Amino acid sequence: MNQLKTLSALTLAVIVAGVAGLLLFAGRGSKVMANAEGNTMTTAAAKSLYEIEIKDIEGNQVRLDKYRGKVLLIVNVASKCGYTPQYEGLQKIYEKYKEKGLLVLGFPANNFGGQEPGTEEEIKTFCKVKYNVSFPLFAKLSAKGSDIHPLYQYLTSKETDPEFAGDITWNFNKFLIDRNGKTIARFSSKDTPESEGVTKAIEQALK
Repeated sequence: MNQLKTLSALTLAVIVAGVAGLLLFAGRGSKVMANAEGNTMTTAAAKSLYEIEIKDIEGNQVRLDKYRGKVLLIVNVASKCGYTPQYEGLQKIYEKYKEKGLLVLGFPANNFGGQEPGTEEEIKTFCKVKYNVSFPLFAKLSAKGSDIHPLYQYLTSKETDPEFAGDITWNFNKFLIDRNGKTIARFSSKDTPESEGVTKAIEQALK
């Protein structure tokens, strides 16, 4: 009887270990997040920037593959931040370099000081009226934390972007992406769009 109990216990342990292993394997490359309703969901980590889909500020679903072949400056933006005037500089460099293949992409995020509290419509109106923004803007997302959007998971993860990994530190962090979808530079909030370091990196990428 004791041998039977021991055998049963061992069998149970093997089954539990097997299930745990399967769950661990299935969880690799995935991230558990909370959606807008507070429900959890699992999303596979993107292996390429161009795999990622996101809604633009008009509510249209956009796959970033649409921008393949362009040099991208990806910026997490906010309307009530001390760095908000950088919208002016972003618009200037967009106008200066767009014919050569630069696209500035603005991603509103409310992660830092609650400085992007508005709706997409309010954000769009603010950017147009205050700064005459004409570069693409997108729906609000989370740039860090447990509900981080796959775009920023990709940009800040050591697995997908080892050279420039690390949490977004504040509004108006900037990632420069080459024509093949590779991150080639990262700039802090303090690096203004028209600064020498940013413009030199853009010009080099556009060659």
